[in-house]
Amino acid sequence: MGERDIRNIIITGFSYTGKTQVSQIVAERLGWDLIDTDEEIVRIAGKPIPEIFAHDGEPHFRKLEHQALTKVCRRRETVIATGGGIVTTAENRELMRSCGMIVCLEAEPETIYRRLMIDSEKSERKVIRPLLAVEDPLGRIRSLKESRQLFYDQADWTVRTDHLTPEEVATEIIRGWNYISRELRRLAAGGETAAVVTTPTESYPIFVGWNILDTLGARMKKAGLSGEAYIVSDDRVFPIYGPRIKASLENAGFGVDSLVVPSGETSKSLAVAGRMYDFLVLHRAERTHTIVALGGGVIGDLAGFVAATFLRGMPLVHVPTSLVAMVDSSIGGKTAVNHPDGKNLIGAFYQPRLVLADVETLSTLPRRELTSGWAEVIKHALIRDAEYFHFLERNVDKLSRLDPEATSEAIRRSIAIKAEVVSADEKEVTGLRTLLNYGHTIAHGLETATGYGRMLHGEAVAVGMVGAASIARRTGLIGQKAEERQKRLLQKFGLPIAAPGADADAVMSAIELDKKVRMKAVRWVLLDRIGEAVIRNDIPPDLVREVIEGLVKETDG
Repeated sequence: MGERDIRNIIITGFSYTGKTQVSQIVAERLGWDLIDTDEEIVRIAGKPIPEIFAHDGEPHFRKLEHQALTKVCRRRETVIATGGGIVTTAENRELMRSCGMIVCLEAEPETIYRRLMIDSEKSERKVIRPLLAVEDPLGRIRSLKESRQLFYDQADWTVRTDHLTPEEVATEIIRGWNYISRELRRLAAGGETAAVVTTPTESYPIFVGWNILDTLGARMKKAGLSGEAYIVSDDRVFPIYGPRIKASLENAGFGVDSLVVPSGETSKSLAVAGRMYDFLVLHRAERTHTIVALGGGVIGDLAGFVAATFLRGMPLVHVPTSLVAMVDSSIGGKTAVNHPDGKNLIGAFYQPRLVLADVETLSTLPRRELTSGWAEVIKHALIRDAEYFHFLERNVDKLSRLDPEATSEAIRRSIAIKAEVVSADEKEVTGLRTLLNYGHTIAHGLETATGYGRMLHGEAVAVGMVGAASIARRTGLIGQKAEERQKRLLQKFGLPIAAPGADADAVMSAIELDKKVRMKAVRWVLLDRIGEAVIRNDIPPDLVREVIEGLVKETDG
């Protein structure tokens, strides 16, 4: 890919592949500016494009097109919609490559012709594209498209639009931008960079590797952090990894202090957060100092919440040591503490400066905690990547025994999915990030109903996914085969598929208070198929209760 600056997204493709409409959606989702080169040409020329072709000819139009492209390519964070023939000159292709990621929208000639005819029939003036105003438009489309195809094929990312809605095309473009920008940064930062999260508020790398804990200090320094570092950990993790982290930070020139809290979900409270505030006040913490969260999801959520709120925000670094934290809670900026009436009710979105996941630390996890983590891994595959789900099915044995290569690959792929979703929807505005809550509606209800002590988070998520799949099947979204594949994989990893003895009424009450309730309707994330999820807010409460009662009555087996 070479040295590239992909500060813009440039959308190319033949006429009627959807460039204009899709560009608007992509710009809106990313919060970027939008420029159409055809509109820029009209502004420069002072007359419509058909008149430019009719009075001045195509060569003059191409000169104006290059002039417009040169102007708009000076911008940053802009979606640039281009004309179908802009790729035909080498100067334009090089210019586009120098200032952004080139996306080509593709469609079959027959699809283009059909769209052209529909557009022509809707137009009061019956105007069609100048280059297609011929006796045989379909034949002209075929020949003209064929002459340009070599140039279209040089795009960084191609999306076939024949059977996709504009919204689906936009999603694919953003997925491509996230992937390519991540790969470019990964090449620049080194092979241990699994992903880069890029949101409107922050951009940060996620490092994944085997035995990379000692590199933390150097990586933090490279990220521009310095001064004091405060390690926050629990009484189970700190004795194992605290000394190594402290040495790494000190070797990089950081001053180091540490606070150790009791392990377990009960430490995710305002009371323990208050202890952290007292600790930071005592050590005269400054806004430029760094909080290092060393541990699992509880420590990450707690330390992240304090980092977000003390002095209105301090730099945060995550060093996850549990599987759940590596693939889920350390990525995306969700921080929170619990309230007696609900999980994670008090929190903030606050992105870290970097995440470092040393896969080798999983070898010291209690078996039950490690098993619990696989639920979040399976969740990512279920909602976004059917091939990844198949990878998990094929590699259960290797992953269960923490084979370094297979485990690192699984964690990288899960992290990439989470990073991609978070980058596209940091604060659950578009609905894309809500898909990450698959299984969590019932899971949070179970955790609240059992006092956060009986079930580990991943165990509750596994049961929640079983419940969500049952709801999906009963509402006609998925078939029994998909439901059974999910249940079978959860069982192979040793995860529970029921929560016998839990109070169904308490679970239902907690669901009604859940963060995912909007306008008093619960937003359910359900599978449409393996690898794809949808959001529904029309699930009857009676059906939910029936499913939950089945989960709390069933034996786990």
